[in-house]
Amino acid sequence: MPSKMEVQDLCAWYGSQQVLYELTLQIPDRAATAIIGPSGCGKSTFLRCLNRLHEETPGARVKGSIRLDGEELGGLDPVGVRCRVGMVFQKPTPFPNMSIFENVAAGLRLLGVRRREELDEGVVDALRHAGLWEEVEDHLDDPGTSLSGGQQQRLCIARALAVHPEVLLLDEPCSALDPIATAKVEGLLAQLRREYTVVIVTHNLAQATRVSDFTAFFYLGKLVEIGATEKVFHSPAEKLTENYVTGRFG
Repeated sequence: MPSKMEVQDLCAWYGSQQVLYELTLQIPDRAATAIIGPSGCGKSTFLRCLNRLHEETPGARVKGSIRLDGEELGGLDPVGVRCRVGMVFQKPTPFPNMSIFENVAAGLRLLGVRRREELDEGVVDALRHAGLWEEVEDHLDDPGTSLSGGQQQRLCIARALAVHPEVLLLDEPCSALDPIATAKVEGLLAQLRREYTVVIVTHNLAQATRVSDFTAFFYLGKLVEIGATEKVFHSPAEKLTENYVTGRFG
Protein backbone atom coordinates (compact mmCIF):
# COMPACT_ATOMS: atom_id res chain seq x y z
CA MET A 1 0.00 0.00 0.00
CA PRO A 2 1.47 3.42 -0.94
CA SER A 3 2.36 5.79 1.87
CA LYS A 4 0.86 9.25 2.27
CA MET A 5 3.28 10.49 4.90
CA GLU A 6 6.82 9.38 5.67
CA VAL A 7 8.44 10.04 9.04
CA GLN A 8 12.20 9.65 9.39
CA ASP A 9 14.28 9.95 12.59
CA LEU A 10 11.71 12.23 14.25
CA CYS A 11 12.66 13.63 17.66
CA ALA A 12 10.67 16.15 19.68
CA TRP A 13 11.25 18.17 22.83
CA TYR A 14 9.38 20.38 25.27
CA GLY A 15 12.16 22.65 26.46
CA SER A 16 14.95 20.33 27.59
CA GLN A 17 12.67 17.30 27.95
CA GLN A 18 12.82 14.94 25.00
CA VAL A 19 9.51 13.14 24.39
CA LEU A 20 10.01 11.47 20.99
CA TYR A 21 13.07 9.47 19.99
CA GLU A 22 14.05 8.82 16.36
CA LEU A 23 10.66 7.67 15.10
CA THR A 24 10.69 6.22 11.60
CA LEU A 25 7.47 4.98 10.03
CA GLN A 26 5.22 5.31 7.01
CA ILE A 27 1.55 6.25 7.15
CA PRO A 28 -0.42 4.45 4.43
CA ASP A 29 -2.64 6.37 2.04
CA ARG A 30 -6.44 6.06 2.31
CA ALA A 31 -6.35 3.89 5.40
CA ALA A 32 -6.68 4.41 9.14
CA THR A 33 -3.62 4.10 11.37
CA ALA A 34 -4.16 3.89 15.13
CA ILE A 35 -1.49 5.11 17.55
CA ILE A 36 -1.64 3.24 20.86
CA GLY A 37 0.48 3.18 24.00
CA PRO A 38 0.41 4.11 27.70
CA SER A 39 -0.29 7.65 28.84
CA GLY A 40 2.72 9.91 28.43
CA CYS A 41 4.38 7.86 25.68
CA GLY A 42 4.29 10.67 23.11
CA LYS A 43 1.21 9.76 21.07
CA SER A 44 -0.38 13.22 21.05
CA THR A 45 2.96 14.95 20.53
CA PHE A 46 3.56 12.77 17.48
CA LEU A 47 0.16 13.69 16.10
CA ARG A 48 0.85 17.40 16.62
CA CYS A 49 4.14 17.06 14.76
CA LEU A 50 2.30 15.74 11.70
CA ASN A 51 0.68 19.12 11.00
CA ARG A 52 3.33 21.37 12.56
CA LEU A 53 1.27 22.23 15.65
CA HIS A 54 3.95 21.02 18.07
CA GLU A 55 6.31 23.80 17.06
CA GLU A 56 3.69 26.38 18.10
CA THR A 57 4.25 25.46 21.76
CA PRO A 58 6.74 27.84 23.42
CA GLY A 59 10.06 26.08 23.90
CA ALA A 60 9.09 23.10 21.77
CA ARG A 61 11.27 21.89 18.92
CA VAL A 62 11.44 19.08 16.41
CA LYS A 63 14.26 17.36 14.56
CA GLY A 64 13.96 14.89 11.72
CA SER A 65 11.93 14.59 8.54
CA ILE A 66 8.18 14.46 7.89
CA ARG A 67 7.12 14.27 4.26
CA LEU A 68 3.65 14.62 2.78
CA ASP A 69 3.49 13.16 -0.73
CA GLY A 70 7.26 13.50 -0.82
CA GLU A 71 7.29 17.17 0.24
CA GLU A 72 9.15 18.12 3.41
CA LEU A 73 6.67 19.73 5.83
CA GLY A 74 9.32 22.08 7.19
CA GLY A 75 9.53 23.80 3.81
CA LEU A 76 5.78 24.36 3.47
CA ASP A 77 3.55 27.15 4.78
CA PRO A 78 2.18 26.02 8.17
CA VAL A 79 -1.36 27.24 7.38
CA GLY A 80 -1.28 25.33 4.12
CA VAL A 81 -0.05 22.25 5.95
CA ARG A 82 -2.97 22.42 8.38
CA CYS A 83 -5.44 22.67 5.51
CA ARG A 84 -3.97 19.54 3.97
CA VAL A 85 -3.56 17.79 7.34
CA GLY A 86 -6.62 18.56 9.46
CA MET A 87 -6.92 17.83 13.16
CA VAL A 88 -9.73 17.00 15.58
CA PHE A 89 -8.96 17.24 19.28
CA GLN A 90 -9.89 15.17 22.32
CA LYS A 91 -12.49 17.64 23.58
CA PRO A 92 -15.01 19.02 21.07
CA THR A 93 -13.99 22.57 20.22
CA PRO A 94 -16.76 24.34 18.29
CA PHE A 95 -15.94 28.01 17.86
CA PRO A 96 -17.84 29.99 20.51
CA ASN A 97 -20.31 32.65 19.40
CA MET A 98 -20.54 31.06 15.96
CA SER A 99 -23.47 29.28 14.38
CA ILE A 100 -23.30 25.71 13.15
CA PHE A 101 -23.04 27.06 9.61
CA GLU A 102 -20.25 29.50 10.42
CA ASN A 103 -18.29 26.87 12.35
CA VAL A 104 -18.05 24.75 9.22
CA ALA A 105 -17.61 27.73 6.87
CA ALA A 106 -14.71 29.18 8.89
CA GLY A 107 -12.02 27.25 7.06
CA LEU A 108 -13.53 28.00 3.68
CA ARG A 109 -13.55 31.72 4.46
CA LEU A 110 -9.91 31.45 5.55
CA LEU A 111 -9.12 30.04 2.10
CA GLY A 112 -10.82 33.00 0.46
CA VAL A 113 -14.21 31.54 -0.41
CA ARG A 114 -16.73 34.38 -0.38
CA ARG A 115 -19.57 33.48 -2.73
CA ARG A 116 -22.60 32.35 -0.75
CA GLU A 117 -23.35 29.53 -3.19
CA GLU A 118 -19.86 28.08 -2.72
CA LEU A 119 -20.08 28.42 1.06
CA ASP A 120 -23.50 26.75 1.14
CA GLU A 121 -22.29 23.88 -1.02
CA GLY A 122 -19.12 23.39 1.01
CA VAL A 123 -20.92 23.45 4.36
CA VAL A 124 -23.63 21.02 3.28
CA ASP A 125 -21.09 18.64 1.75
CA ALA A 126 -18.93 18.67 4.89
CA LEU A 127 -21.91 18.12 7.19
CA ARG A 128 -23.06 15.21 5.04
CA HIS A 129 -19.58 13.66 5.12
CA ALA A 130 -19.58 14.04 8.91
CA GLY A 131 -22.96 12.32 9.19
CA LEU A 132 -24.52 15.40 10.78
CA TRP A 133 -26.55 17.04 8.04
CA GLU A 134 -29.91 15.40 8.74
CA GLU A 135 -29.64 16.33 12.42
CA VAL A 136 -28.86 20.01 11.90
CA GLU A 137 -30.23 21.03 8.48
CA ASP A 138 -33.06 23.01 10.08
CA HIS A 139 -30.85 24.53 12.78
CA LEU A 140 -27.85 25.93 10.90
CA ASP A 141 -28.20 29.33 12.58
CA ASP A 142 -28.12 27.84 16.08
CA PRO A 143 -24.86 28.13 18.03
CA GLY A 144 -22.44 25.26 17.53
CA THR A 145 -22.24 24.97 21.29
CA SER A 146 -25.98 24.17 21.45
CA LEU A 147 -25.32 20.68 20.08
CA SER A 148 -24.72 17.58 22.21
CA GLY A 149 -21.14 16.50 22.88
CA GLY A 150 -21.20 13.85 20.17
CA GLN A 151 -22.73 16.24 17.67
CA GLN A 152 -20.14 18.87 18.55
CA GLN A 153 -17.36 16.41 17.80
CA ARG A 154 -18.89 15.55 14.43
CA LEU A 155 -19.24 19.31 13.81
CA CYS A 156 -15.49 19.63 14.41
CA ILE A 157 -14.90 16.77 11.98
CA ALA A 158 -17.11 18.56 9.42
CA ARG A 159 -15.12 21.77 9.98
CA ALA A 160 -11.90 19.88 9.23
CA LEU A 161 -13.39 18.17 6.17
CA ALA A 162 -14.75 21.39 4.68
CA VAL A 163 -11.32 22.43 3.36
CA HIS A 164 -10.82 19.01 1.70
CA PRO A 165 -7.82 17.77 3.66
CA GLU A 166 -5.73 14.87 2.47
CA VAL A 167 -5.04 13.62 5.99
CA LEU A 168 -7.30 13.70 9.07
CA LEU A 169 -5.69 13.52 12.52
CA LEU A 170 -7.83 12.65 15.54
CA ASP A 171 -6.54 12.84 19.11
CA GLU A 172 -8.68 10.52 21.26
CA PRO A 173 -11.84 11.90 19.61
CA CYS A 174 -14.24 9.73 21.62
CA SER A 175 -12.74 9.96 25.11
CA ALA A 176 -15.23 12.65 26.20
CA LEU A 177 -18.26 10.99 24.57
CA ASP A 178 -20.89 8.56 25.79
CA PRO A 179 -21.17 5.06 24.20
CA ILE A 180 -23.91 6.06 21.74
CA ALA A 181 -22.01 9.10 20.50
CA THR A 182 -18.82 7.03 20.36
CA ALA A 183 -20.51 4.46 18.14
CA LYS A 184 -21.62 7.20 15.74
CA VAL A 185 -18.11 8.65 15.48
CA GLU A 186 -16.62 5.19 14.98
CA GLY A 187 -19.16 4.46 12.25
CA LEU A 188 -18.20 7.73 10.60
CA LEU A 189 -14.49 6.86 10.75
CA ALA A 190 -15.19 3.53 9.07
CA GLN A 191 -16.43 5.50 6.06
CA LEU A 192 -13.86 8.30 6.13
CA ARG A 193 -10.87 5.95 6.12
CA ARG A 194 -11.83 4.89 2.58
CA GLU A 195 -11.62 8.49 1.34
CA TYR A 196 -8.91 10.03 3.51
CA THR A 197 -5.69 9.10 5.23
CA VAL A 198 -6.72 8.87 8.90
CA VAL A 199 -4.42 8.81 11.94
CA ILE A 200 -6.15 8.31 15.29
CA VAL A 201 -4.65 8.35 18.76
CA THR A 202 -6.72 6.20 21.09
CA HIS A 203 -6.33 4.80 24.58
CA ASN A 204 -9.16 2.36 23.83
CA LEU A 205 -7.62 -0.82 22.42
CA ALA A 206 -10.98 -2.24 21.36
CA GLN A 207 -11.61 0.97 19.43
CA ALA A 208 -8.26 0.63 17.66
CA THR A 209 -9.24 -2.84 16.45
CA ARG A 210 -12.61 -1.55 15.23
CA VAL A 211 -11.57 1.56 13.31
CA SER A 212 -8.00 1.03 12.06
CA ASP A 213 -6.28 -0.85 9.29
CA PHE A 214 -2.81 -0.40 10.81
CA THR A 215 -1.61 0.10 14.38
CA ALA A 216 1.57 1.64 15.78
CA PHE A 217 2.54 0.94 19.39
CA PHE A 218 4.53 3.66 21.17
CA TYR A 219 6.35 3.24 24.48
CA LEU A 220 8.42 5.90 26.28
CA GLY A 221 8.57 8.06 23.16
CA LYS A 222 9.79 5.28 20.90
CA LEU A 223 8.09 3.22 18.20
CA VAL A 224 8.04 -0.39 19.31
CA GLU A 225 6.05 -1.90 16.46
CA ILE A 226 3.82 -1.00 13.52
CA GLY A 227 1.85 -3.30 11.27
CA ALA A 228 -1.59 -4.46 10.20
CA THR A 229 -3.95 -4.07 13.15
CA GLU A 230 -4.97 -7.72 13.20
CA LYS A 231 -1.34 -8.82 13.33
CA VAL A 232 -0.31 -6.31 16.01
CA PHE A 233 -3.15 -7.43 18.27
CA HIS A 234 -3.14 -11.17 17.59
CA SER A 235 0.46 -12.02 16.72
CA PRO A 236 2.70 -9.07 17.62
CA ALA A 237 6.38 -9.25 16.75
CA GLU A 238 7.53 -7.73 20.04
CA LYS A 239 6.99 -9.09 23.55
CA LEU A 240 6.43 -5.55 24.86
CA THR A 241 3.57 -5.09 22.39
CA GLU A 242 2.05 -8.41 23.45
CA ASN A 243 2.22 -7.42 27.12
CA TYR A 244 0.47 -4.12 26.38
CA VAL A 245 -2.34 -5.36 24.13
CA THR A 246 -3.10 -8.23 26.52
CA GLY A 247 -3.44 -5.81 29.44
CA ARG A 248 -0.36 -6.85 31.41
CA PHE A 249 0.53 -3.17 31.80
CA GLY A 250 -0.67 0.25 30.66
